[in-house]
Amino acid sequence: MTSQKDRMLAGEPYVADDPELAADLARASRLSAVFNASAAADDLAELLGEVGEGTEVRPPLWVDYGYQISIGPRSFVNYGAVMLDVAKITIGADVQLGPYVQLLTPTHPTDPELRRAKWEAAEPITIGDNVWLGGGVIVCPGVTIGENTVVGAGAVVVKNLPPNVVAVGNPARVVRRV
Repeated sequence: MTSQKDRMLAGEPYVADDPELAADLARASRLSAVFNASAAADDLAELLGEVGEGTEVRPPLWVDYGYQISIGPRSFVNYGAVMLDVAKITIGADVQLGPYVQLLTPTHPTDPELRRAKWEAAEPITIGDNVWLGGGVIVCPGVTIGENTVVGAGAVVVKNLPPNVVAVGNPARVVRRV
């Protein structure tokens, strides 16, 4: 029988109220608290799946599990980032994330009975190289943002954005090419 964690990692519906996932959440919570209480990035490599050379993440940082997050080299994550990594979050090289950016992979069923039964799923988020997300940007499940794209502060990204554009608004829409 497939575990709920295996189902989650495979991108299938799963029950979040599972002892193995609860242990993973507790681990991430403990490591996040250590990281968020420090000024050094020493604990970041233990918390996250992959951290590229020269990457800086300013605490506080909030994650679900941490191990499904990959941040490329020379990237910068400003204060207050929320990265709910039920599915993979891949952040490319030389990416800039403004304060309070949210990368949200979880999805929940519209059927109230399934929600009450604690079923959920997730879709991965991919941020290409040299992307800049302004402060407070929210990236929804399943979104890919192409390289060199700039997303204006406060935008809500609900669908893929191509490379080399500027997008703003709620929902985010392309306003010009770069």
